[in-house]
Amino acid sequence: MEKAIIGKKIGMTQIFDEKGLVVPVTVIEAGPCIVAQVKTIETDGYNAIQLGYGDVKEKRINKPEKGHFTKAKLMPKKHLREFRVADVADTTVGNEVKVDVFEAGDKIDVQGTTKGKGFQGVIKRHGQSRGPMGHGSMYHRRPGSMGSTSTPGRVFKGKKLPGHMGVQTVTIQNLDVIKVDLDKNVILVKGSVPGPKGAILKIRRTVKNSK
Repeated sequence: MEKAIIGKKIGMTQIFDEKGLVVPVTVIEAGPCIVAQVKTIETDGYNAIQLGYGDVKEKRINKPEKGHFTKAKLMPKKHLREFRVADVADTTVGNEVKVDVFEAGDKIDVQGTTKGKGFQGVIKRHGQSRGPMGHGSMYHRRPGSMGSTSTPGRVFKGKKLPGHMGVQTVTIQNLDVIKVDLDKNVILVKGSVPGPKGAILKIRRTVKNSK
């Protein structure tokens, strides 16, 4: 089966490796997940598996979701995520996926939703520099020139302006698995991953392995 699982970001910490060096790691509670649906080229046009993660009361889900789990004869799950795979021959609905699908040394891709930061200006959103703060410049944190005044008389597409920042789907590739704890359903990943604490993450074997 394809190495893929759904997890929840617990937070960050640091551990020491065999050489005594400090390694920053993200603690992720991964699984256990259940295979809620198997998609094939014959029925859906592509191969994929749908995993469910997190127990939820039946009254907390809507009727379409309830029908989905009833058809699969499964208990409801709070989160559903789909993973494209090359082959689904050895995968059936109801299979349990645990964190032991990964092991230390694996390379993985982690996808999540970044923290929302609301409406921000160009300095925080795009890293621009501020203007002079004294001598009455009156141009401290503004976005800069909007372009010519007469022709073409509009702001070009792509101009870096203030706006909503964060809440974007981001994938970080080629992260190293440092440790897997099957008893606690925890995986330690070197470095940071998208999202705040409690964020739901998609974890799978990397697609661009850099040696």
